[in-house]
Amino acid sequence: METPTKSSRTTDHRPALSLFAGLGAAWVFVLVSLGAFTTSIGAGMAFPDWPLSNGSLNPIGWLDNLSMFAEHSHRLSAGLMSAITIVLAVWIWRTETRAWVRQLAWFAVGLVFAQAVVGGLRVLLDSHALPSLETSVGRLLAMLHACLAQLFACTIIALAAACSRGWRERRVPVSAALRRFGLVCCALVFLQLAIAAVVRHSFAGLAIPTFPYSTPEGALLPAHWDFRVSIQFAHRVMAAVLALSLPTFSLLVMRDRGSTLGMRTAASALISLLALQIFLGAQIIWSQRTATMTTGHVLVGALTLATTFWLTWVAHRDALETRPPA
Repeated sequence: METPTKSSRTTDHRPALSLFAGLGAAWVFVLVSLGAFTTSIGAGMAFPDWPLSNGSLNPIGWLDNLSMFAEHSHRLSAGLMSAITIVLAVWIWRTETRAWVRQLAWFAVGLVFAQAVVGGLRVLLDSHALPSLETSVGRLLAMLHACLAQLFACTIIALAAACSRGWRERRVPVSAALRRFGLVCCALVFLQLAIAAVVRHSFAGLAIPTFPYSTPEGALLPAHWDFRVSIQFAHRVMAAVLALSLPTFSLLVMRDRGSTLGMRTAASALISLLALQIFLGAQIIWSQRTATMTTGHVLVGALTLATTFWLTWVAHRDALETRPPA
């Protein structure tokens, strides 16, 4: 491959690159939805092999069997996501003057490959039991797979934002307090999604079968405790924390004079996403964990993280753009 020269790189906005990065960021949520649906219907082990499915790229009967369709569609969409990420990284490497953007693009490539390997090992090592933890190596890897998916989504969103015209042309002089609180909220949402991954892959979604109380008698605390009850209760406690912190973050964004119209719009959307997420979480309990509600809950959780991260990332725009090109 020809090494790009400084003259072949430009500080100008590239509409085609921006559009491609935006489509890549959108495709992440197709992938998340398919993965969530696959897990929700218990189809993660529809095929015992990897990277092929029953030894084929086009396994017999996958269009007629729901479990096979869900898992194979997830694998195909992951393959497309990998291709998009590689193309995006090469495109950025050849045209982008900002060293930190080029480095972030290659970090995304590393993440997408790590995600693929972890997903494959989740299948191949599913039978390796861990009796002391009442789980298997495969299920532990499934939890890691879910967390890496959220980190990858944030990385692609960061690249799409950095390639956009608005990012290049408009300063975002928001307060340091807003930037710091945004980082805190990103960490809290990511922690909540990590807890949710443990809940999902430990079959703890109905460990506390009532909502909003923890017992049919209306007690706030569960009547008995074990690992599944504890992780489900931790998920609820974190939901309460986010129900306070995310609206506060949204209010800070809307009141900051340096916020753009897009940031204020996203801050309003964040409150709506939070309300919808709480509603879907309740519906999972009340509907006895239907696949539709569970998939929606995972998708909205990812969108909540994406919105929180995007707001925080854009708030750091001016600090990032002071880095010298290379």
